[in-house]
Amino acid sequence: MNDHGLIQIAIYLVLLLALAVPLGGFIARVLTGERHALTPILGGLERICYRAAGVDPAKEMGWKAYALAMLSFNAIGLVVVFALQRLQGVLPLNPQHLGAVTGHSAFNTAVSFVSNTNWQGYAGETTMSMFTQMIGLTVQNFVSAASGIAVLAAFVRGFARHSSDSVGNFWADLVRSTIHV
Repeated sequence: MNDHGLIQIAIYLVLLLALAVPLGGFIARVLTGERHALTPILGGLERICYRAAGVDPAKEMGWKAYALAMLSFNAIGLVVVFALQRLQGVLPLNPQHLGAVTGHSAFNTAVSFVSNTNWQGYAGETTMSMFTQMIGLTVQNFVSAASGIAVLAAFVRGFARHSSDSVGNFWADLVRSTIHV
């Protein structure tokens, strides 16, 4: 490695360390529902999402309900992404008239995107229609990461609230992570 590479690594580490505390504080405020710089801009969208889903963000869940909500959400995401790939031949926004993705590849891709590993064993534009990529894969890019952040938040709350029966609200954590973070 040359000097230029070492300087780039040093700059990266300095920026990473400098941003860790303010970004960590921002994410903590988001996940606790506290007001922050983006609240005036994104708070309305957050409330619309809660109303549309019938979620009370103040209602806490125990770990079992939280885990069930997370697993259910991700299982539905897996089924939807799988179905979009298998049905893309009859769905809109398919100008190349691509047919269904094979079952094995569709399952592999669905699991990969729901688990946020995003492994792709295909050539994007020659396998997936625009609709499948936009509605299936792009949505999963956001919500699978938000689901992971929500699980981390519950994990941290579990340690911080060692005498409490609740670990937060999965739906509130998911919406806040998706919209604000």
